[in-house]
Amino acid sequence: MPNYSIHPEIEKAHTLPSSFYRDIQVFEAMKEKVFLKAWQWIGDESLVKLPKQVYPFTLLDGYLTEPVLLTRTEDEEIHGLTNVCTHRGNIVCHHPGSERKLVCKYHGRRFGLDGAFEHMPEFKEAENFPCASDSLHQFPLKQLGPLLFMGLDPSFDFEPVLEGMIERIGFMPLHEFRHDAQRSQDYLVNAHWSLYCDNYLEGFHIPFVHSDLNAVLDYGSYETVLYEHMNLQIGYSDSSEDTFDLPEGHMDYGKNVAAYYFWVFPNMMFNFYPWGLSINVVKPISVNRTRVSFITYVYDESKMDSGAGALLDKVEREDEFVVEGVQKGINSRFYKSGRYSPKMEKGVHHFHSLLCKFLED
Repeated sequence: MPNYSIHPEIEKAHTLPSSFYRDIQVFEAMKEKVFLKAWQWIGDESLVKLPKQVYPFTLLDGYLTEPVLLTRTEDEEIHGLTNVCTHRGNIVCHHPGSERKLVCKYHGRRFGLDGAFEHMPEFKEAENFPCASDSLHQFPLKQLGPLLFMGLDPSFDFEPVLEGMIERIGFMPLHEFRHDAQRSQDYLVNAHWSLYCDNYLEGFHIPFVHSDLNAVLDYGSYETVLYEHMNLQIGYSDSSEDTFDLPEGHMDYGKNVAAYYFWVFPNMMFNFYPWGLSINVVKPISVNRTRVSFITYVYDESKMDSGAGALLDKVEREDEFVVEGVQKGINSRFYKSGRYSPKMEKGVHHFHSLLCKFLED
């Protein structure tokens, strides 16, 4: 597999070459080297709202395709477990619901809702049994308000990511946000997943692609803030209309902030608006096909049809058009790589640098 590198100084750096986005070997390698080592948003705590509830699902189905299970024990602890029996690899839980215990329906192996091994018939003669590996593997979980994040085998601490988000949006009553299934939908994009992220990570294209969004954002004040495994784009408005009512003492108090756009490595976007939150999860399907899930949480519905958080479907369609255009362009024999705008493409440079770092490890 080729070694990719990005110059650490954006003023000197060239973008990832077009071959990166076409390379099936790299696309496959990112399963283990990037996605397995990062964190994923998996939903909110209402999936297991009550004690003894269980919720099985497949993480990034079609790419990582990892069977996992959320449970809430009687003492109200939420656990993220592998949903694969430690005996012969059968799926343990097939449907959401309420369970006292987790019992594999193949040979009857039983686990507690915390994943701890409890019983297995016909194993009296087995030596050194049970041991730690007979319990279901437990994955680390983190929370931002009601939102849940899981790491399969994460190589970095997620707390600094959460802290960076909280310092900007911690004043918002996240537990009052309501999931709106009717406003949530999936989009299929005929492009490499990271091209979609490239596009999200810069406001450079807004005046050229998004006329409605450009009308409510002050392009000249657009700001990008870099963190180790996250970055933040702040969209400002010329007026105080359709902006956050920031509390006194907030680091942005007195500014007309219309949107906080958080990108979390490698494939998640958390877009906070005065009305609530739009989560975008970018899910690889193939080297040139991607599913993007838009999940909407509403806090103040009266503010939804104005400001930077309005017309999200139109903005998405406009983004799809340009991203699919880039996908076609990278197949050209005459395009190799480009340069970054030091002012407007800090986020893209940051993303590319992280991808190279993780692929090296």
